[in-house]
Amino acid sequence: MERWPYGCAWLLVAGRALLQMLRSDLRLSRALLGSLALLALLDWLCRRLLPTLPGVAVVAGVGWLVLSRLARRPRLPVAGKVVFITGCDSGFGKETAKRLDAMGFTVLATVLEPEGRGAQELRASCSSRLTLLQMDLTKPGDITRALELAKAQTARSGLWGLVNNAGRNDIVADVELSPVATFRSCMEINFFGALELTKGLLPLLRRSRGRIVTVGSPAGDMPYPCLAAYGASKAAVALLMDTFRSELLPWGVKVSVIQPGCFKTAPMEDPGLWEQRKRLLVASLPGELLQAYGEDYIEHTHGQFLRSMRLAVPDLSPVVEAITDALLAARPHRRYYPGRGLALMYFIHYYLPEGLRRRFLQEFFISHSLPRALRPRPRTDPDHVP
Repeated sequence: MERWPYGCAWLLVAGRALLQMLRSDLRLSRALLGSLALLALLDWLCRRLLPTLPGVAVVAGVGWLVLSRLARRPRLPVAGKVVFITGCDSGFGKETAKRLDAMGFTVLATVLEPEGRGAQELRASCSSRLTLLQMDLTKPGDITRALELAKAQTARSGLWGLVNNAGRNDIVADVELSPVATFRSCMEINFFGALELTKGLLPLLRRSRGRIVTVGSPAGDMPYPCLAAYGASKAAVALLMDTFRSELLPWGVKVSVIQPGCFKTAPMEDPGLWEQRKRLLVASLPGELLQAYGEDYIEHTHGQFLRSMRLAVPDLSPVVEAITDALLAARPHRRYYPGRGLALMYFIHYYLPEGLRRRFLQEFFISHSLPRALRPRPRTDPDHVP
């Protein structure tokens, strides 16, 4: 007799899923198939552990909640909306600019090199609604000029959204091996640049009750080996955005942070760039420090990083979709986590012991070798005569 009640629960879930698909609120995806597989496992457990009525209620209720979670949420209309995006030479910024332009947004896209390959691609593939602005976030004059141009461009239409995408990471090395200048350069772009630009555009965003979307990193939430400079700057900017979210709530401005997984952006596609940075690091280290760690230690770290680069996902669309949702969803999420394995990574980080967390990050990203000064020295036999 259990079959009929549980069958009715599945019929209810299937009926809602079909209705959502017909309304284009749900699509067949790995997330949907995975959720249905887990629901089937829950069904099996409920049949064995619970009385029929509570078990059916659990399966039907969880199925209903899962479909609600997977449903495409209502979005605001695009017409007339203007978005300012930084770092559009490549990667997330370039792909987001192309997507938003195709959707009908007016896009103000900043690039470091106006005649670079990324800028030329945007000119060729996008409509006249997209405007390229040259801006280097380390130069206050560039930021001031970009702000003036943005205010002039949005005098009538207003500014709906700001996407703080531009970011930088100069080094992959232990903190002791990393020059303090690399920490400053990361903070200059990833934190201070985003801060100055956001403050400059806030009057426009407050007027439109718009959106601020910032691309962060899981390295700002957990201690990735050898990414201290980058991770510290991303932690700082995430906390800054959380503060903006609280303070701008009365103004109706919504603030989201995107925490992408490992994707193949421009720096991840250029092993030669990282080889050059590694050589510069070795050449800059004091002799005593290089002797303590050993050049082979740095080579090992470099090799581990290159190995992790090969695992980067080339399809950037999950990040672009997250940015788009943060701009248009009626109730955007505080955090978005696009990318494979992030749910498992955050579960391990927040709920498992520190030793397991550390080991997981080392296996996933960089597993250190032993510094030269800590390696056991070969024993010599005093009685041995060569």
